[in-house]
Amino acid sequence: MSTEAPAAHAARVLVGPASMAVSANPDALLCTSPLGSCLGIAVYDPSIKVGGLLHTMLPASKVNPKRAAQRPGMFLDTGLSALLERVQNLHASAENLQFFVAGGAQVMDETSGFDIARSNCDSLAHLLEQLGFKIYAQCVGGRTNCSMELTLGTGEVRLRYCGQPTAKSLCKR
Repeated sequence: MSTEAPAAHAARVLVGPASMAVSANPDALLCTSPLGSCLGIAVYDPSIKVGGLLHTMLPASKVNPKRAAQRPGMFLDTGLSALLERVQNLHASAENLQFFVAGGAQVMDETSGFDIARSNCDSLAHLLEQLGFKIYAQCVGGRTNCSMELTLGTGEVRLRYCGQPTAKSLCKR
């Protein structure tokens, strides 16, 4: 389902690769840059309109613990932990959190033997299961880049695909 362009937001925050943002500002629009094989993970507490967005690149920090300490958002395990801590610092309740996931596209040659997109998706499913969370809505895979937007005032999550004039609603309230 397509939606019209969102109204102007007082606080538009771009979340680049290996980064995250959280907010309690109902006027905030959190947006990832194009995701590719990366995952965009939005978390939202609808009861108090607090949320965050993570643009993570790699599944496990064990490949470079020093880099993970410097940029936790680069790795799914450290990024997800930091994202949860930050939204809970804004008084989000773990019982109310909803998770939305996008990206994980196969944008490179799949004959290479290393499918980072699949590894990211599998790792996320495992981490959320361990933490007792479920994915509320997702759109992962395919061969096309997308970007992800979370509107904090409404909880709407939209996806924008390369070359498409309108956004697709992943979750509309």
